[in-house]
Amino acid sequence: MVLEVALIDVLPGHEEEFTAAYAQGRPVLASTPGCRSVRMTRGIESPSRFVLLVEWDTVEAHDENFRGTERFTQWRALIGPHFAGPPVVEHYTDVTV
Repeated sequence: MVLEVALIDVLPGHEEEFTAAYAQGRPVLASTPGCRSVRMTRGIESPSRFVLLVEWDTVEAHDENFRGTERFTQWRALIGPHFAGPPVVEHYTDVTV
């Protein structure tokens, strides 16, 4: 399993519109083959900052099944107009002990 973490800064005053756009686009992302779960959180101290957490089977599932398809275009068309800047996106794996 791979965890995608996206830090998203939204234009001030667009928070509610962004949340509505996320609600509309979430099924597009969540139904992608290889997507295990999708969660969006919002900053308390920084209410214009959101963190998207997506569990994928693999990085390739994210890149090939989502980013490289029309799904990503749909998703970005919904949420992208509310971005204050490009999101910072990284992938993580669990630390085993």
